[in-house]
Amino acid sequence: MLEIIIAIFIIGYASIALEHPLKINKSGSALLMGILIWTIYTIGWPQNDTVSEMAHHLSSISEILFFLVGAMTIVEIIDAHDGFNMITNYINTKSKVRLMWIMAGLTFFLSAILDNLTTTIVMVSLARKLVEDREQRLFFAGMTVIAANAGGAWSPIGDVTTTMLWIGGQITTMNIIINLILPSIVCALVPLIYVSLFQRKSLGGDLPSTKPKKLDKENRFIFFLGVAGLISVPIFKQVTHLPPYVGMLLALGVIWVVADLLHRNKGEDEKEKYNAANALMRIDMPSLLFFLGILLAVAGLESLHVLEHVATWMDDTIGNKDVIVLSIGLLSAIVDNVPLVAASMGMYDIALYPADDKIWEFIAYCAGTGGSVLIIGSAAGVAAMGLEKIDFIWYLKKMGFLAFLGYIAGAMVYLVQYQIIHA
Repeated sequence: MLEIIIAIFIIGYASIALEHPLKINKSGSALLMGILIWTIYTIGWPQNDTVSEMAHHLSSISEILFFLVGAMTIVEIIDAHDGFNMITNYINTKSKVRLMWIMAGLTFFLSAILDNLTTTIVMVSLARKLVEDREQRLFFAGMTVIAANAGGAWSPIGDVTTTMLWIGGQITTMNIIINLILPSIVCALVPLIYVSLFQRKSLGGDLPSTKPKKLDKENRFIFFLGVAGLISVPIFKQVTHLPPYVGMLLALGVIWVVADLLHRNKGEDEKEKYNAANALMRIDMPSLLFFLGILLAVAGLESLHVLEHVATWMDDTIGNKDVIVLSIGLLSAIVDNVPLVAASMGMYDIALYPADDKIWEFIAYCAGTGGSVLIIGSAAGVAAMGLEKIDFIWYLKKMGFLAFLGYIAGAMVYLVQYQIIHA
């Protein structure tokens, strides 16, 4: 039975990767894969309480999905009010290469303050406003994913895996920031420099001349309210200790009510354009279902201890901890980094590897940035994939190698930096 489940995962993953040649939507493949894994698990292991196990995993998955729904809706409300013109009005460059640098820099630091998922949604939406050519825009989306994951790795609230290690006591706030910010910068810079030097033709041509668009008080207010709502999510979590999705839904509720109040005296057609109900209809539901299927499939493998066995086998076979952690980071591009980090936390006893040990810092970097190698290897990638309909193979061919170069370069910087500090 276990062999059948692994085969289903491999076939399902292949069908996602070959979505366009097969002409089968990736969301359907992911859902079928996830549900089949749990169905066979239930039939093959009737002695296990699979219903309770699935409910446990679905609780965590739902938190991510509700977070996504809230973030996407807030972005759509800001967009409906032309709020992103607040940013575009101040970008005074016609060079697409320079624009990519500006957006990558903003993405890197915003993802550490907010999180890599929310930042990706905002920045990909912004690129759609500035870059008309879709093929060129895909490069912006790809760099956004790489920069967002790199930016999220050095902040305890920037990436879910770093947050797991932070909450578990494996890392502390200032230590992870100090030790990972330089490797993370290198991870984002290497692909950015490569694209700027060797793929300039792909970004050829200047941006069209655009006059700054006038924004009234309502547009400005909704923009600042939306950004404040997104920024408040990690603060809300710190103060209340409630899950991040609660803070995101609170921010959505506030913006929803405020938007309705602002437009309450307008005609029905105009009100409909701006309200949150209309924004909800514009979010990418197929991508949410795709994310659900992927996470269900990975949760099934986790419940069957497949990922734990893989991690243990690597520990017994490879031995070198640095190589193991590097491999875990690359493996997180194929499967979700959350269960991999969870398995790693179970493999290495905190009594033997105390807080801020080298292994925890390196896991935080590798698990946070390794997912950039494949488009479905991170929440940021999945969000960008849904927003821009990025083809799996396109990303693999155009951005995967660049992300790998950045990943390895940042890892080498961390290892050298560690040797210098602890010499």
